[in-house]
Amino acid sequence: MEYTFVVNPTQPWNDVLAAQLGELGFESFIETETGLLAYVQKDEDQEHLLKDLELLQNDLVDIAFAKADIPPTNWNHEWESNFEPIMVQDRCEVRAPFHTSHNAEFDIVIEPKMSFGTGHHQTTHMMLEHLLELDVRDQKVLDMGSGTGVLAILAHMRGATSVDAIDIDTWCFENALENVQRNNAEGVNVILGGAEQLQDRYYDTIIANINRNILLADIPAYAKCLSSGGRLLLSGFYESDLEAIKGACAAVGIEYVSHKKKDDWVAPWLEKK
Repeated sequence: MEYTFVVNPTQPWNDVLAAQLGELGFESFIETETGLLAYVQKDEDQEHLLKDLELLQNDLVDIAFAKADIPPTNWNHEWESNFEPIMVQDRCEVRAPFHTSHNAEFDIVIEPKMSFGTGHHQTTHMMLEHLLELDVRDQKVLDMGSGTGVLAILAHMRGATSVDAIDIDTWCFENALENVQRNNAEGVNVILGGAEQLQDRYYDTIIANINRNILLADIPAYAKCLSSGGRLLLSGFYESDLEAIKGACAAVGIEYVSHKKKDDWVAPWLEKK
């Protein structure tokens, strides 16, 4: 479901609104000139979903909203209509099969179909940067919420011994299988499922580019399968959510090291002590 919020004034209230909506189960947001587009799964869209939204009672801001049922989108068609290849740090190119290679050090060919992860979104771009800067050679790596598999594929190219790419969505699972084969990433194991798949698995580096609510729910599971001294690289949320993420990690023995920022999105690097 798509909610269109008209917010007056938009600043600083757009960020406050997004934070409060995140608490109610909204998963993603797009800023507009007049406010915010917010998206929630249809089964979470109860009749009185916004009755506890504190900002609607705040006299300092005027908020109006409407909602619409958004049909499934053929992201492959949208992507092929608009997609241009990207280059990350002059080392990693993410391109489509129909684009000409520029012979980058890491040349990743992605066809996303209905999946998320071409490197264009700020969060994916920052996670690609993390993987280019950090050493994952000879490591066991987890890409949680893997989408197209682009991050798992780069981890394999960067020398990881094995990479598990896990996603709960069937479209993503099938798409990642195709992209892994397309990039000859034989060290990537694509798995359909969620955090329940992590039992009895252990990793040196975990990357998870999902959304705030899923991350907060799954951080304890990440902690159980992350080796001592292992890295946790996260993204998929706004800077305003960083303290909540850091707090949830600290509670299970994972300490904040630093973070990247691109627009309002962040990608922290944390380590298990």
